[in-house]
Amino acid sequence: MFALDLPPELKRRGLHNAFHASLLRVPVPNDDGRFPGQQIHHLMTSIGSESKAWEVERILSHMGTGKDSEFELKWKSGEHE
Repeated sequence: MFALDLPPELKRRGLHNAFHASLLRVPVPNDDGRFPGQQIHHLMTSIGSESKAWEVERILSHMGTGKDSEFELKWKSGEHE
C-alpha cells in the first residue's frame, strides 16, 4: 500500500491518498496533439485554482430535459492563440 501526501485542495476535492502497489504503472508521456490540455501545468492550474468553472468550446450533443438533461461537451484546452 502506498500513501501520498496530498495538498489540502486535493483532499477537499475528495481525492483518496492511498492505493495498492498493483495499481502502479510505468508512466507514458502525454501526446498533447491527441489529448490537448493534459500537460501537468494545465492540470495543476485547474486543480490549484479556487474557481470551479471550466470553459466549454461547444456542446456536441444533448439528451433529456430539465434536471435529467445530459450534455456531451468539447472542453477548451486552456491554450489561447
